[in-house]
Amino acid sequence: MLKILIPTIMLIPTAALIQHKFLFMTTTSYSMLMTTLSLQLFHTPMMLNNTFSNQYLFVDQISAPLIILSYWLLPMMILASQNHLKTEPKPRKQGFLMNIITLQALLVMALSANNMTSFYLLFEATLIPTLIIITRWGSQPKRLIAGTYFIYYTLMGSLPLLIAILFLYNQENTSNFLILTLLKPTSHSQLTNNILWLAYMMAFLVKMPLYGIHLWLPKAHVEAPIAGSMVLAAVLLKLGGYGIIRMSPVNTPTALIYPTIAVALWGIIMTGLTCLRKTDLKALIAYSSVGHMGLVTSAVLIQTPWSTSGAITLMIAHGLSSSMLFCLANMLYERTNTRMLTILRGMHKAMPLTTSYSLIASLTNLALPPTINLMGEIQIMTTLFNWSPLTLILTATGAVITTDYSLLMFMATQQGYLTKDSKETYPAKTRELLIMILHVLPILLLTLSPKLIC
Repeated sequence: MLKILIPTIMLIPTAALIQHKFLFMTTTSYSMLMTTLSLQLFHTPMMLNNTFSNQYLFVDQISAPLIILSYWLLPMMILASQNHLKTEPKPRKQGFLMNIITLQALLVMALSANNMTSFYLLFEATLIPTLIIITRWGSQPKRLIAGTYFIYYTLMGSLPLLIAILFLYNQENTSNFLILTLLKPTSHSQLTNNILWLAYMMAFLVKMPLYGIHLWLPKAHVEAPIAGSMVLAAVLLKLGGYGIIRMSPVNTPTALIYPTIAVALWGIIMTGLTCLRKTDLKALIAYSSVGHMGLVTSAVLIQTPWSTSGAITLMIAHGLSSSMLFCLANMLYERTNTRMLTILRGMHKAMPLTTSYSLIASLTNLALPPTINLMGEIQIMTTLFNWSPLTLILTATGAVITTDYSLLMFMATQQGYLTKDSKETYPAKTRELLIMILHVLPILLLTLSPKLIC
């Protein structure tokens, strides 16, 4: 694990000391090399549950796909940000790259932390570079409000988790994940169990985010630069689901999961209906993430092997498809300086090759067979149906609405006549096409071989 983590950390001084003309070329090639190196985490020759385990770090079949996904996105974030940063002076470019790489290192350490205390510290530490990226490199004046929403929601939700971890350590004399899976949690009264469950879950449900406590997410997505939107959609949201899976051996079963799952499933329908009337392309993609994460939330709360497998599959699939949608939205924004769907129509005439990638992204987002998104959703829907047949009404309705707004988004941006201001829109550059190919390749690979993450 250290042979991946140490080069990641060493990329921070590299970005600070490299010559200006080699800055993007060096960091991109270096990060692509680390991405290739991270692919070894797929390989478990002895079929052990935990690989690369030591006193502080461990990687298993739950964290390995998420670590690989975060490494896969690092060079794409650097490539996608080049046009956004081209007018900025060298120190600001270096600061941006150092922030992204610091966030990457903290994410990898959080996903491979061996005990709850270090996981909590690293989980919270990811907020700092994310907040800096949103508030410093966001393009709109409302980025400070978005940053305030982001930090208050996530910090207020995380404080009960710290108290619960300290309480658990006091009871069990350990906070190690591997040891706690072997120990039965100390039984308490029903009220204490409910309070502890809420304390454990609140930070992760805010991070997911659960419908009702999701208001920070659309604001953060809309105001963040493209790199911030990509890492938020692809990896940072998944920390919530990962945290719930990790804490599940500690949690005593409680009746509070029933209303939580009901709210999560209801949120799929409500956010889908919100997407149908959204006029801002980036806000539409952000709300669609809330709906997909509602499905993941309900799966990880049930805590069966089949639901956990489906949740991991859908998290990886959504990370790739949502990141691709944000990249496409950014390409349109860089050419038209607007995100309004009514103005972005007719892009098929100006950018015909990009239309193909838009179609792929929209179809994977709506879980068209036989994409990896569908496999994750089918696993989750099957588990939910076995848990309670009534959930099929909500999940099926949500799937239909998802199909509606995904196709609506595609048709609104690609079909119709170009507006007068969009006539001079230039086609996609090689750099942008490379980003699209790097999104499509893993989607195709996982569709052909889903056992890599299942």
